[in-house]
Amino acid sequence: MALSVALLAVLLVWPLVEVLRIGLVDPDTGKVTLEFYRKLLTHHYYVGALLNSMWVGLGGMIGACLLGIPLAYFTTRYNIRGRDLISTCAVLALVSPPFIGAYSWIVVAGNNGWLTNALKGLGLQVPTIYGMHGIILVFSLKFFPFVYLMTASALKNVNRSLEEAAHNLGCTPWQRLLRVTLPLLMPAVSAAAILCFVLSLADFGTPSIIGRDIRTLSTLAYNQYTSEMGGTPSMAVSISMLMIVISMVAVFLQRWSIRNRQYAGSLIQRPVVHEPRGLRGLLMHAFCWGVVGLAMLPIAVVVYTSLLKTNGPVFLGEFGLTSYRRVLDEVPDVIANTLWFAGLATLCITVVGAMMSYLIVRRDSRLSAWLDAVLMVPYVVPGVVMAIGFLLVFNRPPIDLVGTATVIVLIMFIRRLPYGVRASTAVLRQIKPSIEEAAVNLGASPRKAFLSVTVPLMLPGIVAGAMMSFITSINELSSTLLLYTAPTTTMPVKVFVAVLDGEFGVAAALSTLLLLCTGACVYAVLRLGQSKESAFL
Repeated sequence: MALSVALLAVLLVWPLVEVLRIGLVDPDTGKVTLEFYRKLLTHHYYVGALLNSMWVGLGGMIGACLLGIPLAYFTTRYNIRGRDLISTCAVLALVSPPFIGAYSWIVVAGNNGWLTNALKGLGLQVPTIYGMHGIILVFSLKFFPFVYLMTASALKNVNRSLEEAAHNLGCTPWQRLLRVTLPLLMPAVSAAAILCFVLSLADFGTPSIIGRDIRTLSTLAYNQYTSEMGGTPSMAVSISMLMIVISMVAVFLQRWSIRNRQYAGSLIQRPVVHEPRGLRGLLMHAFCWGVVGLAMLPIAVVVYTSLLKTNGPVFLGEFGLTSYRRVLDEVPDVIANTLWFAGLATLCITVVGAMMSYLIVRRDSRLSAWLDAVLMVPYVVPGVVMAIGFLLVFNRPPIDLVGTATVIVLIMFIRRLPYGVRASTAVLRQIKPSIEEAAVNLGASPRKAFLSVTVPLMLPGIVAGAMMSFITSINELSSTLLLYTAPTTTMPVKVFVAVLDGEFGVAAALSTLLLLCTGACVYAVLRLGQSKESAFL
């Protein structure tokens, strides 16, 4: 417990407190001031970024719900062909890096994208992907799997008798859906919607790549910090605290809205799966496969363009492995760095996560409850904010880690620790304490009982959490972009820089390697998890 509290205090609480302190102190006088927040909330430059962030967050959330809820309803209530493949593709789209989607849509619908050129050839003038609409489109297609998986899981547990009663009382199918089914799904849907909002608000790569003149709080925090280097980053940390406040308010509003709407299914009389027929069935299949096809389009584009020959930044239109040769010749250390840093962070997450989950489940105390609550913070704190906190805390003796590989591993560890803890906790709650007690009664020490009995039973959850931690660590961009140096460059950072420099071949090759690692981990999680929903939620 002492070690757990110390880790969270040093790697999570301390950086965030330092961010809060810098934003409240005048660097010239040393006095407490709210001037930076007043400027942030009144100056049109910063207010514009705030409004853009809210539009991006709300747009990504609404778009994800419009795609995810119907997809979940159709695949759980009707026998959609290839339902398992749809779920697998949705999961793969979920765990792929969002900045890869932004890059892919530039290739498809950018100023010189193949779709843009094809439509111009037909005499049609359509807007390119750049701008607010492009950001919302990418976020909707990126985050709808959250809504889909959580809603599908809830739909499977709805008691069929409730919907049958509404039907017997004269409700039409549409009224039954709106008045009975959706209210029963509200806890799951609202939780997924808020998650989409927070992730859209915090994302840095997508607005930077396709936003053009659209400023958001995440890009503004990054730009303000880099422009204030050498001085006190007061405005950058003020923007960071505003992002945290918005995220926390959104989470609290979601919990307040469902405080009297907690429904527990009896897991009996589950809904019947119907066979879709006629035009309705055709439209359902078209919608389901159309949504998944659009979500998988960025992955297909990345793989395709990585196999094209290039001459510098120009694609030659012929197939070849030029981009992969360039990657292996010019930046092999970037691949090694990514796997090494993510591997070390995952190893630490696996050990510490199992330990913390044991404390949370088996040790009922105020400290364990505090531990459980604090571990939710990394979910809502944007990566840019955590990176600024690390730069403020670990840039002076005796803990001068900025510019080293250690600081990259540490920020990956603390940002992805909740995945390991949550996965282990879910499995441990299903293991009765009496199993350990029986081992102790038979002469085993508590430590031996834990290692010989409990850990093997927890292993599926531990491995699933480790795989999810590794997936998200190798794709981490927003926090590492402020912390990296030339020797510690990772693949996501190199992809981001390559896209900005127009080196789309290198970006495609590195992105494909990232996707291959991600796909292998997804396969492992799906094999170990009892279901797709339990493994990824």
